[in-house]
Amino acid sequence: MADDLSNVEESVAKVAFRDALEVLHSLELSEPKAAPPLVLERFSSGLKTSQTAQVDLKRSRTAEVNTGADVAYRQPLLVNSPTLREAAIALRNGDVTARELLENSLEAWYETQELGAVVDIDENSARKLADAFDADMNLGIDRGPLHGIPITIKDVIDVASMSTCAGSLAYNDRPTRDATSVGRLKDAGALIFAKVTTHEFALGVTTPQCKNPFDPKRISGGSSGGSAIAVSCGIGLASLGTDTRASLRVPSALCGVVGFKPTFGFVPTDGIVPLSWTVDHIGPIARTVSDASIMLSVLGERPFLNIDASADALSGVSVGIVSCAMGDADPDVASVVESVLPIFGKLGYKLYDVDMLSPVDFDEANALGLIISRSEAATFHRSNHTDLSLCIPEVRDQLTAALDIRVADYLDAQRNRKVLAERVLSLFDTYDVLILPTVPMVAPPRDDYERYLLRLSKNAILWSLVGNPAVSIPCGLTDQNLPVGLQFVVAPGNEELLVRVGIAFEEQFRSQSGSGR
Repeated sequence: MADDLSNVEESVAKVAFRDALEVLHSLELSEPKAAPPLVLERFSSGLKTSQTAQVDLKRSRTAEVNTGADVAYRQPLLVNSPTLREAAIALRNGDVTARELLENSLEAWYETQELGAVVDIDENSARKLADAFDADMNLGIDRGPLHGIPITIKDVIDVASMSTCAGSLAYNDRPTRDATSVGRLKDAGALIFAKVTTHEFALGVTTPQCKNPFDPKRISGGSSGGSAIAVSCGIGLASLGTDTRASLRVPSALCGVVGFKPTFGFVPTDGIVPLSWTVDHIGPIARTVSDASIMLSVLGERPFLNIDASADALSGVSVGIVSCAMGDADPDVASVVESVLPIFGKLGYKLYDVDMLSPVDFDEANALGLIISRSEAATFHRSNHTDLSLCIPEVRDQLTAALDIRVADYLDAQRNRKVLAERVLSLFDTYDVLILPTVPMVAPPRDDYERYLLRLSKNAILWSLVGNPAVSIPCGLTDQNLPVGLQFVVAPGNEELLVRVGIAFEEQFRSQSGSGR
């Protein structure tokens, strides 16, 4: 960890806030009387769903690799281990039990503890719950689409009887009620067995206490770093995380899994330690888009269980490549992304360059999002009487600096947010889907991550700020064997289209790469 940032005159947070305010003060509102939109409109989709074919189950023992001097860990993205969808089918066919799925998850945890993914686990209670799920299934009682599926929860989301510490020594709560999102998972039969690591208060994009499963000398990304590691290594078949600026998509991209941020308001955010009341999202991290869609069907109480991703169902889809984001990506990342672009042609999609977005839009989103989210976080922690002296320097400095933001600047940031949202949403009058690298670089080294803090999240912040659904999907590895994520974005309320396009891309990519999964 770097020196105490609070003692540095030009610390990371102070410079970031100064730059953000300069951007804000350079903006001019065309309607000075416009009121600030303190909560974005919640959208809904009227798209219909249809049936898809079932997936055959393929199961085998997982492989181990030796990482040499660092730590022995389980190979990420296990080719022959079941996905959530496959496991659900296998449970109902009697090919696997909930207890077996749990034991596999616990074994994965035993083998990867050095990566720092898990912060709270109750093995005995989890085993009893798994046995109860198996007993129910034997009696013909099906608890729902997630019956007996082991799932982890990010440690800013309340799970009754488990501690919520939000990755901080300054916070320790023992909630008696589940967050609504967790309650919906449980009602659908989920076997929730562990809380996983977060960047302190979800207020960062690195989760510095964690290690990347592809290279333990690198960061996992954040703030849902523990969730991404857990899914990548098989500690549960999915995880529930949060996203305010980039926190589902960045760690998913860096750890080679799927991170799905739905439309703002799609999943209720009560029962979480808030980072930003007006920007916080809840969503899943999973192995595949299909798995994420099962989680979304439960979390949003929407019928995403059976999605038709066939060519006929997606004919005429127009895909816009965000050119400025491609041009800003590191060469190794851009090369991987460019190598998969022909997939869209094979799927029959129309591909276009998008020149209606510029680096200025992404910089503006970063500035506005920083002012809004950090002001709201500082307000919460002030009223919560959080002892900032117990926080890591990076977080303490951000929360302290945010208390100096003027109310007028906060409200102007919200008003400019609305203007930016209207401009961005107009893109979807022309394009059905936008694509861009999720992160313009690979996971940076753990001993040198601080200088990349703003760059890691720059391609993701815009879509959280304006509320669009966005998903990061693995699209290949660099020559360093590090994963790259491709981000898909659609109009608010169009989760079903995002799922369809995501599944179609994912299946074609796997077929092309010969990975099978």
